[in-house]
Amino acid sequence: MSNFVHLHIHSEFSLLDGANRIKDLPKRAKELGMDSIAITDHGVMYGAIDFYKACKAEGVKPIIGCEVYVAPRSRFDKEPNVDNKYNHLILLAKNNQGYKNLSKLVSLGFVDGYYYKPRIDLEILEKYHEGLICLSACLAGAVNQALLNGQNEKAEEIALWHKNVFGEDYYIEIQNNGIQEQVLANQKLVALARKLDIPLVATNDAHYLRKEDAYNHEVLLCIQTGKRMSDVDRMRFDTDELYVKSPEEMIEYFKAFPEAIENTVKIAEKCNVEFEFGNTILPNYDVPEEFETHYDYFKKLCEDGIKNRYGENPSQEIIDRMEYELGVIKRMGYVDYFLIVWDFIHYAKTHGISVGPGRGSGAGSIIAYAIEITDIDPMKYNLLFERFLNPDRISMPDFDVDFCYEHRQDVIDYVSEKYGHDHVSQIITFGTMSARMVIRDVARVLDVPYSEADSLAKMIPNELHITIKKALEQNKELKDRYETDETVKKVLDIAMGLEGMPRQASTHACRSCYNKRSSRYLCATICT
Repeated sequence: MSNFVHLHIHSEFSLLDGANRIKDLPKRAKELGMDSIAITDHGVMYGAIDFYKACKAEGVKPIIGCEVYVAPRSRFDKEPNVDNKYNHLILLAKNNQGYKNLSKLVSLGFVDGYYYKPRIDLEILEKYHEGLICLSACLAGAVNQALLNGQNEKAEEIALWHKNVFGEDYYIEIQNNGIQEQVLANQKLVALARKLDIPLVATNDAHYLRKEDAYNHEVLLCIQTGKRMSDVDRMRFDTDELYVKSPEEMIEYFKAFPEAIENTVKIAEKCNVEFEFGNTILPNYDVPEEFETHYDYFKKLCEDGIKNRYGENPSQEIIDRMEYELGVIKRMGYVDYFLIVWDFIHYAKTHGISVGPGRGSGAGSIIAYAIEITDIDPMKYNLLFERFLNPDRISMPDFDVDFCYEHRQDVIDYVSEKYGHDHVSQIITFGTMSARMVIRDVARVLDVPYSEADSLAKMIPNELHITIKKALEQNKELKDRYETDETVKKVLDIAMGLEGMPRQASTHACRSCYNKRSSRYLCATICT
């Protein structure tokens, strides 16, 4: 058991703010002798699943959390210069119920509370607090802000409210981050915690992995804010202490408050979220009353479809293929999946919306062809069903379905009306900093002339998945400039440190999804 655990960490999914790559965090924790580590990105949980898997692969216990934004009033209030002044709060999931509640809070922050940032409020925090541990957060936390503004009574009121809601799972957070204000805040926080009998916990608000990564992080912040390193008014932390520190460093700094260190381990022991993968939960498709089961209705559709496609007396080969596919689909539990996809394609075709013939491995299914999900005869072209569904390789089926771009939204609206708007969402996608893009971004931040930045970027081969490191191996001129020009070396070294990180989040151009429970999705691609 380690003697300290980091509970306040920002990964690359605190977009253009956190510089900790998901895959590196558990490895670094292991190197430093820690057997647990948390993820607490700003307002989002984009990295939770990847983080969980990465930690499990390294034998490190994952702690799933989030640094949420709390609205100053109601999450529904959106008055300029008032409601954009939010506070931070750390929430950590103790168990699976806590994870569901945290997911709910983050979702409501986007759906109801989005105003510059996805914000929650005290109303829903109280409603969905079960299974969560709460830390008072960084200098942007409500308690810290009140104390720094000399509002001691307000700070006590805020802390007592959280203590009443979370009980023994509420902690006053103190940090060692090299920021002068934090030294003053720590003194007041310790006094407040002792007065109100609230336990202390030590964190470091780590935004990057190692101390030497601080400069790269400053560059990243400039990319986020559109500033240059030479700008006097740029956003900056003025510290190189926001890294994943060793237990020894944290223990040394907080030697006057050993309980704050010990509580990190106690909190880690409380947090035991366990994910199950592979258990797909599909929405219910309502079948006509005369059919006893969903499978009976599905089979009838298939039998009628086979006759429609191949005539009243299809060959035994076709019948055998249909029955084989029916058996696999039933055994793998995807009857409702086929019915749902068939239903919205049927809606499109009966409402004058153009639908493509089908792409990808789904075209290998005679069932899909029979019920007109696809329009490509797999028998004629010797297409294999096993490329689409194979009992020996369990994975969700995925039909790529093309709709007329002018009426694609009509199909999404139909699905939303049928299953409920609160059960349908579109998939997120992340734009990442590609080799050429990150070189241009870094060069701009460092005041490198555009012509030189453009010349460097164009030396990167126009290949899929090319990296700066590969480009240096392939392009002798680029390598020569890297080895002889200090400015070029600086730009490329920083660019390689940031390359591949998520740059922005947006709505995927072609996916509509049904969401019945948190983190459970049924997807059918709807492409323009």
